[in-house]
Amino acid sequence: MTYEQIVDMVRKVFENADARTVYEHVAIQVNVIGEGAGAFYFEVADRQCCIEPYDYYDRDGLMTADAKVLKDLCEGKISMRSCIESGKIRYEGDVRKLELCLGNIKLPEFKKYIRGTRK
Repeated sequence: MTYEQIVDMVRKVFENADARTVYEHVAIQVNVIGEGAGAFYFEVADRQCCIEPYDYYDRDGLMTADAKVLKDLCEGKISMRSCIESGKIRYEGDVRKLELCLGNIKLPEFKKYIRGTRK
């Protein structure tokens, strides 16, 4: 996968997520390692998720993962919490903000948003 494909895939899933119960601003940079390497940011602002292909210097946290882990996450094969607990995703930063996201953001039905099959 290319960097652009990774960002687009993550954007399709997370920008349709339900973040209505996240009342704080959260900004997490995601560093993709290996194939499709690059950085993008995940932000919750005004109770909506936003994904943009930029570094985020004034961030609450930093995640590092490879493209396969992000793909499996977006396809609903694995959970974010299990990835962090197993070390497939490394996280540094404000753990409270991460827990806020893990406990309150609900992802949509995955198949509707992956590979352009949105109905």
